[in-house]
Amino acid sequence: MKGVAQQLANIAQSDRTSVLVTGESGVGKGWVARLIHQLGPRSGLPFLEIPTIGTDPGALELDLFGGERWSKPGVDRRRRGRLELAGRGSVVIREVGNLPREFQPLLLRILEAKTFRRVGGDRDLTVDARVLATSSRDLAALVEADRMSGDLFYRLSALVLQIPPVRERAEADRVGLMGLILNAISPGLSNPPPPISPEAMERLVSYPWPGNLREIRQVLERACLMAAGQPAMQIEHLPGELRARPGLGDRRHNPMSLEDVEKRQIESALRYHGGNRTRAAKELKISRATLINKIKRYALTE
Repeated sequence: MKGVAQQLANIAQSDRTSVLVTGESGVGKGWVARLIHQLGPRSGLPFLEIPTIGTDPGALELDLFGGERWSKPGVDRRRRGRLELAGRGSVVIREVGNLPREFQPLLLRILEAKTFRRVGGDRDLTVDARVLATSSRDLAALVEADRMSGDLFYRLSALVLQIPPVRERAEADRVGLMGLILNAISPGLSNPPPPISPEAMERLVSYPWPGNLREIRQVLERACLMAAGQPAMQIEHLPGELRARPGLGDRRHNPMSLEDVEKRQIESALRYHGGNRTRAAKELKISRATLINKIKRYALTE
């Protein structure tokens, strides 16, 4: 994920280049697209998302390009599309692999010529927005099946950022994700999220998370409600599939001593806080001196 973060920072600065963000459903592609926008020189400008699932080509064209008066039933005045509304900001086309075949040449024209026409219009308008796209589908397979234009695929593939699924990420990254998601959902809870016990954290970290970040958020929201008023989130507060599956997708017992769990938690806290012992000790609810002794005991390096 450090490599992904570095790529993301570099891509954000390559301001004039379109970007394709790929990965399984739920890995956070939309969040990454927004981060590219926020880290780049267009950060203070509009960021608009275009969903493609369940949208017919006519409605999609009107939404993206806008339309002249009477160009469509119900359009009784000139309508500005999202490309115009974005100005010099960013537009992200969600799940670009779902674009209707007849719409794809219009997107290709945006990427290559930087121009478009309103529905019913007769003059070209310039695209000033940066165009981003996301996809959880195998676009090369769609090209082979003639469900995607090869020209559009090669144009989108010029700059690709692949987001790995949660199950392929390092353990420290998964632990960090739990903390980030808990912080994100905290304002919507009636009580602050309780700390996660080492046993519950072991189940959370070892689970394969087929739904990725979306599933993690759902599970943690539920667990926080179940553990409300308790000193810590325990295994019994987790849903059945996590209580019954201590290993990566199997039912075999994966024994760990309490010392192993403690060592892992300390390593994770130190990584998350960049080696800052004071902040790590505060998170672990132990004194700084105790933390230093445990670092020496387990021969840890920050």
